[in-house]
Amino acid sequence: MAAHLSSGRVNLTALREAGRRELREFLDKCAGTKAIVWDEYLTGPFGLIAQYSLLKEHEVEKMFTLKPGRLPQADVKNIIFFVRPRLELMDIITDNVLREERGRSPQRDFHILFVPRRSLLCEQWLKEQGVLGSFIHREQYSLDLIPFDGDLLSMESESAFKECYLESDQTSLYHAAKGLMTLQALYGTIPQIFGKGECARHVANMMIRMKREFPGSQNSIFPVFDTLLLLDRNVDLLTPLATQLTYEGLIDEIYGIQNTYVKLPPEKFAPKKQGEGGKDLPTEPKKLQLNSAEELYAEIRDKNFNAVGSVLSKKAKIISAAFEERHHAKTVGEIKQFVSQLPHMQAARSSLANHTSIAELIKDITTSEDFFDNLTVEQEFMSGIDTDKVNNYIEDCIAQKHPLIKILRLVCLQSVCNSGLKQKVLDHYKREIIQTYGYEHILTLNNLEKAGLLKPQTSGRNNYPTIRKTLRLWMDDVNEQNPNDISYVYSGYAPLSVRLAQLLARPGWRSIEEVLKMLPGPHFEERQQLPTGLQKKRQHGENRVTLVFFLGGVTYAEIAALRFLSQMEDGGTEYVIATTKLINGTTWIKSLMEKLEPAPF
Repeated sequence: MAAHLSSGRVNLTALREAGRRELREFLDKCAGTKAIVWDEYLTGPFGLIAQYSLLKEHEVEKMFTLKPGRLPQADVKNIIFFVRPRLELMDIITDNVLREERGRSPQRDFHILFVPRRSLLCEQWLKEQGVLGSFIHREQYSLDLIPFDGDLLSMESESAFKECYLESDQTSLYHAAKGLMTLQALYGTIPQIFGKGECARHVANMMIRMKREFPGSQNSIFPVFDTLLLLDRNVDLLTPLATQLTYEGLIDEIYGIQNTYVKLPPEKFAPKKQGEGGKDLPTEPKKLQLNSAEELYAEIRDKNFNAVGSVLSKKAKIISAAFEERHHAKTVGEIKQFVSQLPHMQAARSSLANHTSIAELIKDITTSEDFFDNLTVEQEFMSGIDTDKVNNYIEDCIAQKHPLIKILRLVCLQSVCNSGLKQKVLDHYKREIIQTYGYEHILTLNNLEKAGLLKPQTSGRNNYPTIRKTLRLWMDDVNEQNPNDISYVYSGYAPLSVRLAQLLARPGWRSIEEVLKMLPGPHFEERQQLPTGLQKKRQHGENRVTLVFFLGGVTYAEIAALRFLSQMEDGGTEYVIATTKLINGTTWIKSLMEKLEPAPF
């Protein structure tokens, strides 16, 4: 289901190719054998653009992780540092270079590649440490939007939300605007821009300014995208806090998906051998790649988890029937045909085995009492029940010292569903949290308040019920097996962000002006002039293509909801999703947490 865009009108390969080309050009500048020293955070995103084979073709012989101390032995001419522009990393690089220059005799050439931008501050720092002159090439590699799948791009900037909303640092918004300019250079100018939120406004302004400053950026490519929708994460703070209930969403909630890979407990994946009683169970986590290149995953990733079991058992029957065919193959031709299909059948069988194991692991959790109780409270808040008083379940969880992030997600959810909490309820929760988990979390609570997640109700009015009713955010009769509305991704709650995208396509935002005013930040529309001859004449039955850019992060459940809208027969719109980071409630809250270190005396 999710692979629809690779076969649709948007092909993101051009973006990946542009990234590879830029990388090749840089590697060719550093003539001779090379070792790359990686900032560990970059290895995952880079892996989605360039395989090791591409690096090998350009004489990369060794790869190391950036860490203090002496670089490992390597008989190469060039040492290239691939790093994010962060001062703490510059200290490590300085240490590496100075030790290298003191220690070994054959002179090495050093180079540094900043991702995604060069930084004057970092270069000044290297200069003060006396090592800037050691670098022959100092360049930048603009890894802005990384293709994660046929319809999904991410900047993987883990601190974007915190920078924008807590630190008023707009660097990631500049990178987003740059990424969108690159996208337009490859896929044509996007004629219509809609946006909601302060950050969305900034990005649109930067794009317009960049276009003015580089008149040469006006290209003659027929536009692939009809519309760009820029959405601030803080327009919809509710969605990431709720537990995602799609297959992919739950894998991310429970195990965490990193750059399309997930690490799972190995026991479920051990081959079962007769009579061995599990004495050689593997201890290394099982690492799997998850994307729509795998047929079965593409089919089940966006389904509600309750609809996954029946698909897996149907598939199991089909596969065993296919293997049974071998008994009926009599003639040489039939045997040959069976053998030619064998690799595909074996791949399907192993894919089915993996997903059956993952589904069993998830089911163990979703059928637990704790999961059910937690979900019940979430759904009560989202449907507007008892959001204005201290919640017993939350109090019990604090008393039993459940993980702090779980508590924070619930308390923030209650606050968002009540347009803020009454001061006495808020103070009660804060006091309980600090007494149970430690005073050092006072900074975290402060951050959550600043971000608008956990705050006192200021106007004395709760707008959430109006927003919920107007945007139909809560649906009582949700069909999880054969959904007819996006609310299936949370078993009843329709993600506000996706509802905004859906209403923009039809009937348009004018129908919800009042509610838009209740949500934070301005809403706006911009048009970009297209050169004559590039205006679209839409063919009958041809879908519009909308790029939805989430500034501050997006969840897999929201992606599933947008893919569901793309699939709708009468939808008329195909969605491509871009974001600063793929998030879930846990990683999002974690990015806002501060740990006060206890004093050293």
